[in-house]
Amino acid sequence: MPPELQEVTAWIKKADHDWRTAELVMELTAPMTDVAAFHTQQAVEKYLKAFLVWKQFSFEKIHDLEELVGNCERCEPGFAVLRSKVMPLSAYAVRFRYPVAEDPTEEEVREALAVVETVRCFVADRLPPEVVP
Repeated sequence: MPPELQEVTAWIKKADHDWRTAELVMELTAPMTDVAAFHTQQAVEKYLKAFLVWKQFSFEKIHDLEELVGNCERCEPGFAVLRSKVMPLSAYAVRFRYPVAEDPTEEEVREALAVVETVRCFVADRLPPEVVP
C-alpha cells in the first residue's frame, strides 16, 4: 500500500477504535455515557481528518467538528450536509471530561453514535476502498 494510503488507513483505524469504544461502554450494565460521548466526537474528528489527509489538505490540531467539515467542504462541497449533524458533538471533546457538566443521556449518546456511522459511511464513500475495512 502506498505511504499516502497508509496514513489515511491509520486515521480510519483510530477512528474505528473510538467508535467501537463508544459502542462498548454503552453496552455495559451501567453505560458510561460521558466516556462514550467523548469517543463519538473523537471518531468523527478522525474520520474527517482521514478525508483531509487523503486530499492532502493541511489542517490544524483542532477538535472543532464544524471547522473540520468546513475544511472538507473546500475539497468537496457535498460535506455541507454533515455540518448540522456534527455540530452538537464538538462540545463532547471537552465537556464531559471533567466533573463540571451533567453526563449526557443514553439517548443523546445513541444519537451521537448514529452520527458517527453517518460520517463514517459518508467519508468511506469518498476514499479508496482499500483504506476502509
